[in-house]
Amino acid sequence: MVFQYTNAFVTIASVNCEKLVNFYSKLLEQKPVVLIPNVYAEFNLVSMRLGIFKPKNTNESEFQAISNDKPLCVYSKSKISLCLEVGNLEDAIAHLTALGYPPPGNIFIADHGREIYAYDPDGNRLILHQAKQQC
Repeated sequence: MVFQYTNAFVTIASVNCEKLVNFYSKLLEQKPVVLIPNVYAEFNLVSMRLGIFKPKNTNESEFQAISNDKPLCVYSKSKISLCLEVGNLEDAIAHLTALGYPPPGNIFIADHGREIYAYDPDGNRLILHQAKQQC
């Protein structure tokens, strides 16, 4: 038997669904292509789809955010990060800062380019990555 799939996408569960949809709408500078208010939103990204959903009431405790409306002091311990490759890291940092979610650390150099960690309103880690310039 062969495992076959037709598509793959990432989803983020949030009891603060509308807040997260608003954040990603501003971050990605696009409206969701699918929107069921306070239930589900979906964004088409380059080579990927990002879904945000509100869990059923019976499952909410599994997805409780560790953050509140104040700046994040404690960040998610999730092993999954949403990595967004950007053309200009400083511009991306300025954009997140203007949204009220400045990255808490400094830019660091990885083997594959420059990176910085940031966090969405629920504390999910974002990795903003600018690839090395090819000669």
